[in-house]
Amino acid sequence: MGLFDNAVPGGNITKPLMIALGALLVGKMLSGRSAEQPEQSPAPAPTGPAPTETTSADGGLVGGLGGLLDKLRNAGHGNAADSWVGTGQNQPINANDLGTAIGPQIIREIAQRTGMDEQELLKQLSTALPGIVDKLTPNGQVPQQHQVASAFNS
Repeated sequence: MGLFDNAVPGGNITKPLMIALGALLVGKMLSGRSAEQPEQSPAPAPTGPAPTETTSADGGLVGGLGGLLDKLRNAGHGNAADSWVGTGQNQPINANDLGTAIGPQIIREIAQRTGMDEQELLKQLSTALPGIVDKLTPNGQVPQQHQVASAFNS
């Protein structure tokens, strides 16, 4: 995993948490558990806009890293989100505040995809996101979506 090693206090990221982060930030399901979305076959060429719950094919459930940061800022957690992007110390975020910012339907969907309890998912995400966002923004700038996606492929 490289980039994500030691991004979380206390050790490396578990597979369900990687799946959750992938769903949020890049729309990827990193396990083959989702029956309706086979992982190994190449994606067919889009024939037109299809109704979907995700904001884009590669922007995750919240519109990628930029979308996640916008949701946090709009929910009044801009100082914390900006601290993760910036080069100073990362401010924590409360699990319930994170859940409110992301939205209950997105949390519910990610919990179902990962097999995690919603509260446990929020607890782990609130612990992991400051370090992950910090690692994804080493120069204090939000990378392009394809750069975020490539971090999940390495």
